[in-house]
Amino acid sequence: MLRSCGKSLKDYPPMPRADTSLVPDIQNSLIHDELNYNKQSLAEEHVRLMSTMTSKQHKVYDTIMTRFNENKHGVFFLCGYGGTRKTFIWRVMSVALRSKGEIVLTVASSGIATLLIPGGRTTHSRFCIPLNVDEFSTCIIVPKNPLALLIQKANLIIWDEAPMMHKHCFEAVDRTLKDILKSVDKKQ
Repeated sequence: MLRSCGKSLKDYPPMPRADTSLVPDIQNSLIHDELNYNKQSLAEEHVRLMSTMTSKQHKVYDTIMTRFNENKHGVFFLCGYGGTRKTFIWRVMSVALRSKGEIVLTVASSGIATLLIPGGRTTHSRFCIPLNVDEFSTCIIVPKNPLALLIQKANLIIWDEAPMMHKHCFEAVDRTLKDILKSVDKKQ
């Protein structure tokens, strides 16, 4: 959890440190965690979930997945009344992509909503959004730290219950993502 916000136990001197010889050698534990899904069981779940989709849900799913498969970046806003199973569509997409070894970051604006999507985290937790956010805020993510590297490798970000967030949160995440991705572009 500390690493996801660019911190470690070294930042807190009185805290005891783990014996590194007992910790498995992983380059980036955040990336490892996001790739550590049982692909076979996810593929089976994907087939099961797809069989329960309505035609409208299937159309939304197909539209977004086609853009994803064509490597066309985009932002999609899925709007509907409560109970129209918007979160279900996000779940099917995350299961589909994770079953293929893709990294999907699933976030939601509330803690309750995170429970409905596998691997879900609150938006504040995943992107380290400051609690007191304003029009100039950025997220507390240092380029090249483990969280920044995870975001760079992510194939899809799903943000459920997005309308519950203040616009400054979106702006802070947008500025931060641009900074993180700009550092990737400079390398290439």
